[in-house]
Amino acid sequence: MLTVETKHEFYQALINKKTEYENIFFVGVKTTGVFCRPTCTARKPKFENCEFYHTAQEALLASYRPCLRCRPLSHPNQVSDLVRTLVEAIEKNPEKRWKTRDFEALSVDASTARRQFKKRFDMTFVEYARARRMSIAMKKIRSGDAVIEAQLTTGYESSSGFRDAFSKIMGSAPTHFKKHLNILKSTWLDTILGPMLAIADDESLYLLEFVDRRGLEREIERLRIRTRSAIIPGCTDPILSIEKELNSYFEGTLKEFKTPLHLLGSPFQKCVWDALIRIPYGETRSYLDQARTIENLTAYRAIANANGANQIAIAIPCHRVINSDGGLGGYGGGIARKKWLIEHERKNSS
Repeated sequence: MLTVETKHEFYQALINKKTEYENIFFVGVKTTGVFCRPTCTARKPKFENCEFYHTAQEALLASYRPCLRCRPLSHPNQVSDLVRTLVEAIEKNPEKRWKTRDFEALSVDASTARRQFKKRFDMTFVEYARARRMSIAMKKIRSGDAVIEAQLTTGYESSSGFRDAFSKIMGSAPTHFKKHLNILKSTWLDTILGPMLAIADDESLYLLEFVDRRGLEREIERLRIRTRSAIIPGCTDPILSIEKELNSYFEGTLKEFKTPLHLLGSPFQKCVWDALIRIPYGETRSYLDQARTIENLTAYRAIANANGANQIAIAIPCHRVINSDGGLGGYGGGIARKKWLIEHERKNSS
């Protein structure tokens, strides 16, 4: 039974279309007989006409039918068939420079592709394809190929055009490009709590965050600068690993993550993150408990700051740390998600 306070919380999330509440609740609208996601773009009902449910099944059993606009029975933020088709086409031939006729051959409207890619990846299809071509150029230059060869391979006839495009994406002109500059690849991963962004190299995972986390752009920029890396679209073995593990985690069958992690932080921060990983699945600890664990009782606030600096959500479970009075405290992915994660683990801990 939901409390009145929780109902008002959910209603405000509905009004503001907060993505962090995806799969936290569904709303049944008495006046229309349909139920929706929190992020549905339909006109918002009055509070007294809303009934809130934790699952779509509960809404169906209450005789509500699924909304045709937000499709609450489909996977939240599910990638469209168009985006999937175009990403697969790029991966089959990443060096290709796309023309209008190429879209026509796939029976795809170029403006639709632009709009859907912008919504999904915060970049247009052309920008996505260009980033993939630049990653190939980077690889060739790192392996010792001449810049002109990398330029021609990626389809640029103009050296100035290639230089400008390369510098914009990679942060350095090709002639100044250092062989030891790193390449990190980023991929969006769909989860039942909303999409997450994973960034990794070929060896380990550097970042895993909900895409709507406040300040994520600054986190990514700091990561790029600290690692002296270019971050481009793509996938690596650690990303495939964390995607598989996340799926199992949300199904309730995985309790410990094995994907290799690359932690960027001070020795103190790494000590705090290691203590987080050692909190048993299904349990919580207070910040004071964590201070005792690392044997530094004066570091209460510093531990809270280190938790907030954690860039690998869920796998490094900062959501398991709560206030001493039992309050949830803060969470970068949103309090609703933190509550869901704690309850999910408690339910599946046996």
